[in-house]
Amino acid sequence: MNNATALKQVTNSPWTVAQIETLFAMPFSDLIFKAQTVHREHFDPNEVQVSTLLSIKTGGCSEDCGYCSQSAHHDTPVEREPLLKLDEVVSAAAKAKESGATRFCMGAAWRGPQQKDLVSVLEMVRAVKAMGLETCVTLGMLKEEQAAQLKDAGLDYYNHNLDTAPEFYGQVITTHTHQDRLDTLGRVRKAGIKVCSGGIVGMGESRTQRAALIAQLANLDPVPESVPINMLVQVEGTPLKNAETLDPLEFVRTVAVARITMPSSLVRLSAGRGEMAESLQALCFLAGANSIFYGEKLLTTGNPDTDADQALFDKLGIRAMAA
Repeated sequence: MNNATALKQVTNSPWTVAQIETLFAMPFSDLIFKAQTVHREHFDPNEVQVSTLLSIKTGGCSEDCGYCSQSAHHDTPVEREPLLKLDEVVSAAAKAKESGATRFCMGAAWRGPQQKDLVSVLEMVRAVKAMGLETCVTLGMLKEEQAAQLKDAGLDYYNHNLDTAPEFYGQVITTHTHQDRLDTLGRVRKAGIKVCSGGIVGMGESRTQRAALIAQLANLDPVPESVPINMLVQVEGTPLKNAETLDPLEFVRTVAVARITMPSSLVRLSAGRGEMAESLQALCFLAGANSIFYGEKLLTTGNPDTDADQALFDKLGIRAMAA
């Protein structure tokens, strides 16, 4: 019996790390074929969902995430900026919609929002929602009542990545725990908001630890509707500036494994895409990625501009997914 047959799962049976490691170890062509087969069973293979991400409050975060340019613990080139005004956010959202984005994501560098700041974010959510865009925010850790307020304002998605495997988490972040992130996701689900949660690879983790991250995401109940797969962007002044670079084909394998284990989720080719050749991005789409961020900037790091993305879409025969 070949790997593809052996790894078919009984409905609702949880994925084990060992099973996911077996997927990672498949011959590359077999893995991509399996991922593409799964992808076609759930999505149009030539459609990609397009989002835009805006930093609405930049820098000065109290957390010590080893990859983050916005942490107050690290000496990085990022300058602190206050919370944007409502009209600035609305203007950015209008531009994003005009460029073809169907989801507008707003990120703030906080451990978690203070109520006075959340009031302003709620206004932003309402305004963007009224423009006909899907809304998403990433604000750090939430209290139960804050999640409920966001839901009432019309929030569609809350982004809160698990980042990495529980066993590796303490080597990347020490100011909060992996369980803190799971607790926030639980509050988001309880409020009835869709979940956007993925991870970052290339931080020095092992393949087993990448498999453990995918297992945890795939075994969430329900599975995240959106799963960003981020390649570490090494930022000057952060502890992970000199992390060993992940082999590009290992990144493609990670995308493929995410697609196989989370067949109905949007798998987003996220941070690090600005440093990827078109050929590598094309392999990621072939492996089942079907969501990207449009725009020249992801919070504080670079991203391909919309013209470059449209040119790549044209080459590959890809079209933006309708809202």
